[in-house]
Amino acid sequence: MKAAVYHGPGDIRIEERPEPEIEEPTDAVVRITHTAICGSDLWFYRGEEDHEDGARVGHEPMGIVEEVGDEVRHVRPGDRVFAPFSISCGECEFCRKGLHPACVNREFLGPHGRTGAQAEKLRVPFANGTLVRVPDRYADDEDALEALLPLTDVMATGHHAAVSADVESGDTAVVIGDGAVGLCGVLAARRLGAERIIAAGHHEDRLELARKFGATEVVSARGDEAIEEIHELTYGGANHVLECVGAESALETAANVVRPGGNIGYVGVPHLESAGFVEQLFFKNASYTGGPAAVRNYAEELMEDVLQGTLDPSPIFTKTVDLDGVSEGYEAMDDREAIKVMVDLDE
Repeated sequence: MKAAVYHGPGDIRIEERPEPEIEEPTDAVVRITHTAICGSDLWFYRGEEDHEDGARVGHEPMGIVEEVGDEVRHVRPGDRVFAPFSISCGECEFCRKGLHPACVNREFLGPHGRTGAQAEKLRVPFANGTLVRVPDRYADDEDALEALLPLTDVMATGHHAAVSADVESGDTAVVIGDGAVGLCGVLAARRLGAERIIAAGHHEDRLELARKFGATEVVSARGDEAIEEIHELTYGGANHVLECVGAESALETAANVVRPGGNIGYVGVPHLESAGFVEQLFFKNASYTGGPAAVRNYAEELMEDVLQGTLDPSPIFTKTVDLDGVSEGYEAMDDREAIKVMVDLDE
């Protein structure tokens, strides 16, 4: 089968790999129909993470179950499913607490793990605890599927940022970052009832989409100028800040604009040389919570809203490629020519 493979910074190739097979009775094999390229994939694409040459890439799968192991009960061959970026058993202490990315059997998809979702097929360990079944009536509804695909990561991650920042009805929320996660953070804050949502980013087209998603104000300045502008808009800072980038500058901005006693929900994968921003949080008594989104914990409630038409993150996909075009998709995201790229294997 074909699969996207990492061969160093800027070098993603489509190569032949053995087709996956059932190895454990809890496995499922899924034929991938849709996947995506994530902003977090750009860290290794740009050489800011080290991974083994030949590692499989991609962590946002949707497809059709082809085969299941003897102990798989939640899905069967022919079901339309999607999966989070991390494997979880659904039974351990942490899964029961809704902390699926901390599962004792955790395994990340993509180069952090053993396999990748930008491929024709995928073996999914612990299928009962990992796979999310799409209701049959929507299994071939392309519009619904494109709206559900972001639930594999970025929509659930944006929601996790809003939940971690303790956003509730009537609140003012600041969203740091205008990538797919930040834009989904705007959607999540609106869904949770925020009255004001200030989106901070550097790209006018993305900030315009943020407005369409529910941002009441946008900030396009950088550095100290952005911090000053957010302070002016919020009369001294916000109690609810969503950090959706992970870069040192974004973390510093979040620490500067959160009010004393406020909450930062951080979901950007941290890439920083100094953690000096933590001192500000300490003296502000501000909460700093987040981490990898518990996608499996949020999946059903978010899917319900998508399928009833009250949540639609699909506009974050501004470019679509087939599997052979994955390298082109990485280039487009790296050059900021696309917010997020969908990979349609049925195209």
